[in-house]
Amino acid sequence: CAGDVSGTFVSWDYVVFACLFVVSSGIGVFFAVKERKNPSADFLVGGRQMTFGPVALSLTASFMSAVTVLGAPSDVYRFGASFIIFGVAYTFVVIATAELFVPVFYRSRITSTYEYLELRFCRGVRVAATLIYIVQTILYTGVVVYAPALALNQVTGFNLWGSIFATGVVCTFYCTLGGLKAVVWTDAFQMVVMVVGFLTVLVQGTQRAGGVASVWDVANKGNRLDVFDFDFSPLRRHTFWTISVGGTFTWLGIYGVNQSTIQRCISCRTETHARLALYFNLLGLLTILVCAVSSGLIMYAFYTHCDPWTAGSITAPDQLMPYFVMEVLGEFPGLPGLFVACAFSGTLSTVAASINALATVTYEDFVKQCCTNLSTKASGWISKGLCVVFGVACTMMAVTASYMGGIVQAALSIHGMCGGPMLGLFSLGIIFPWTNSQGAAGGLIVGIALSFWVGIGAFIYPAQEIHTRPLSLTRLDIHHEPHNTCECQNGDSRVLHRSPLADHWYAISYLYYSAVGFTATITAGLLISFLTGTFHL
Repeated sequence: CAGDVSGTFVSWDYVVFACLFVVSSGIGVFFAVKERKNPSADFLVGGRQMTFGPVALSLTASFMSAVTVLGAPSDVYRFGASFIIFGVAYTFVVIATAELFVPVFYRSRITSTYEYLELRFCRGVRVAATLIYIVQTILYTGVVVYAPALALNQVTGFNLWGSIFATGVVCTFYCTLGGLKAVVWTDAFQMVVMVVGFLTVLVQGTQRAGGVASVWDVANKGNRLDVFDFDFSPLRRHTFWTISVGGTFTWLGIYGVNQSTIQRCISCRTETHARLALYFNLLGLLTILVCAVSSGLIMYAFYTHCDPWTAGSITAPDQLMPYFVMEVLGEFPGLPGLFVACAFSGTLSTVAASINALATVTYEDFVKQCCTNLSTKASGWISKGLCVVFGVACTMMAVTASYMGGIVQAALSIHGMCGGPMLGLFSLGIIFPWTNSQGAAGGLIVGIALSFWVGIGAFIYPAQEIHTRPLSLTRLDIHHEPHNTCECQNGDSRVLHRSPLADHWYAISYLYYSAVGFTATITAGLLISFLTGTFHL
């Protein structure tokens, strides 16, 4: 089967990879010098003078983390190309964000998304939502840094702790120096690196796999092109309905009411620019999605008779993409480094957006409320100090993730578990004018409780193969040990005593966690508003 290709990073790869960090830092220094006399409000929202082009690239880059660059191709490799249906979800998400949420936030002239909750409901609801966002974002950012660093380390021999700390230091550096403008322009640069990295893999991979016709034929014979499954069961992991409906709720929770997204939209010079940024960003999302799905199909065609995972060459599905890259690009000095730069571009852009957004909500929702008479200079230094604090926090979270084992999966689904109730909370305020403060607070509590119940339950009782339906993989018949698939590894003693709750409620597709939280928040919010008697039209 496939040989050992690990540890083949050479000096040129390190040079290419280092260039990514040097250019990103340089952009931070440039904006620090250029904007040094501007007030702190400009630091956090780019002076509200950004145009739609760089903001669109920035949104796409931070939306597509290294989890997408490494995780989506391996998902297609194992489960088929139904992942492409996320394009439907992305379209709905962008339209809803551009036409419903952004106009409300932009016209309110707010800096923190959660300011809206105080204007609409009360201070308590704003504080609760901000705290949930801070915890959720630090947890997720830690995983976004650690997961790709680990996968790349195990396949390329790239230093694990060096890459984690380099990511944390560089992101903190250019966020602290350059503010939102630096974040947006470095994201735009990193987006270009991501696309070039993907295209390099696609071209060389297709050539090595025998051409486009061969890839298509092999993928078709392996059932990887059975995209449209219209099964209505909410227990199935990926069907047309779970991805298009559940995916819309999941990404709308992450996207439509997320501080890092909205902050960049309100940094645009006009509302039209903000909406154009979202629609052009949709083109970027679909481009990255097509690249990721194509990479998965090319990998499957390349390894059709020799799966490196079941053969034991790699230990986790997330390592498939870097392993494939080292095999097809390893002979070209610098190109594996370009792909690693592509994966880390996703990481850098997500982490930088998170640090900037965390600093903004903390400054606007806590510091500004406690210290009302701060000078412009003091505000600027506090904003920069908060960038450093959250940069350190996210890096420490990445270090902690290394000791969490399987909880990494739980941390990733926290976005869905928190995003649904948050989406429900903002929808109560924007769509239902008769909702009151008690309804908003009660709805948020019920939504968080229900979505965490199903999410944590699913982590303890993993879904069975009948619902996830991984497709078959093939390896040369020279190893006689059984296949080490993740479903078998998860099928330990915890699965032997499954209650009906585990086979139905906990078995729900992970894409529906957000929909569960959203529905519970809306229902409870409207009911409590009605019962508390201040239900007014």
